[in-house]
This record gives sequence, C-alpha cells and structure tokens, in this order.
Amino acid sequence: MKFLISTLLIVLLSFLSGLYLPWWGVALAAFLVSVLVPQRPGLSFLSGFLALFILWALLAWGMDASNNSILSAKIAQILPLGGSSFLLILITAIVGALVGGGAALTGSYLQKKRVVEE
Repeated sequence: MKFLISTLLIVLLSFLSGLYLPWWGVALAAFLVSVLVPQRPGLSFLSGFLALFILWALLAWGMDASNNSILSAKIAQILPLGGSSFLLILITAIVGALVGGGAALTGSYLQKKRVVEE
C-alpha cells in the first residue's frame, strides 16, 4: 500500500513541481516523498522510477500528439533513432525515471539513516 501511495504522490507532486520549477523539481518531489513515506530502498527506487517513467512518458506523448509528431520526428532524425518518435519518447521517459529513482533512493537512505540515529 505504501508503494502505491508513494508512487501516486510522486506523480502528483512531480507534475505540480513541473508547473513552477525547472525540470529537476521532479527530483525534489521524489526525494521528499521518499523521506516522508518510509520504504525499503529498493521499493523506494522502484516507486520513483515508475512514477516518473509514467509521468514523463505521458507528458512527452501528449506533446508529441499535439503537433502530429512533427517535432519529435525531426529530433529523432537528428539523434541516431532512425526518425522514431516512439524511441524518443521512450528515452525521455527513461531519463526522467532514472532521475526520479535516484532521488527516491537518496531520500530512502536519508530516512533510514535518520531512523537509525534516533
């Protein structure tokens, strides 16, 4: 249950932070949720990874669909992706997921250290 709550909170806070903060605001959201919702480090990483993978994939897909894949196809031609919009969206989601997973893992380790010291 904590995993689901943590994942949903990270998605919500990351989306909100994306409205007002630079791209790295999602890392702050994942970090804070992992500090406040105690989980094992592996589950915390997975929660942050999954939350931001889903969020960034949906946001990238929405932006891609809004301009009929014109921009993503051109960017995918510049990168060695063979013009595939899908691969560009997948790579975007993986980058976001790694940022979220790393931040969540860091928050989990900080929370664990705080509990051990008390």
